[in-house]
Amino acid sequence: MGDAMTFEISIIETDRLILRPLTVDDAGAVFEWAGDERVAKYMIYPCHKNIEVTREWLNSLESLENEYIWGFIRKSDGKLIGSGGIRFRTDENVWSFGYNFRYDCWGHGYATESAKRMIDYVYNKNNAREFISEHAVDNPASGRVMEKCGLVFEGYSEYTKFDGSASFKCKVYRMKLG
Repeated sequence: MGDAMTFEISIIETDRLILRPLTVDDAGAVFEWAGDERVAKYMIYPCHKNIEVTREWLNSLESLENEYIWGFIRKSDGKLIGSGGIRFRTDENVWSFGYNFRYDCWGHGYATESAKRMIDYVYNKNNAREFISEHAVDNPASGRVMEKCGLVFEGYSEYTKFDGSASFKCKVYRMKLG
C-alpha cells in the first residue's frame, strides 16, 4: 500500500483556514507557538528555546517521508496561527494526525476544522481508511477534537517527548472508514 501513495503536498482550504506547506520564512510566526510553554506542554516536541531551533525544524520538513505537514493560515487576516500534519505509520498501516495552535487561537474550533480537512485530504488522495490519534490525559480538549472528527476512544497508552524530558499517560482514539 505504501508504494502506491504519493506525498506531494497541496494547498487546501477550510471555511476559515488555508493549509499550505511551511517554509523557513515562517520561522518567526511558528516560534510564536513552538516557543510558548503553554502550547508545547503536551506536544511531543520540547518547547523551542530560540528561533534557530524553529528554523532547524522547518528545514527538516523537506526530508520527511510518509507525512504531510501544513501551516494553518487564518483567512480573515492572513496570519499563520498553527501547524499540523498527518502521516502514514507503515508499521501499523494507519494514519496518525496532530496539530498545534497559538495559545490565543485555542477554543475557536480551528483544530477540529483543520484535522477534519487533513483526514479528508488523505482519504481522497491516498485512499486512507484507518486513523489514530492520541492526547495527554491532562489535555482533554484534544480528545474532544478527536471525537468531533469521528474517532472513538480505544484505550490508554503513554508517549514521551522527543528529548525525553517528559512522559504522559495518553488516551488513544481510532476511526475506520468504509
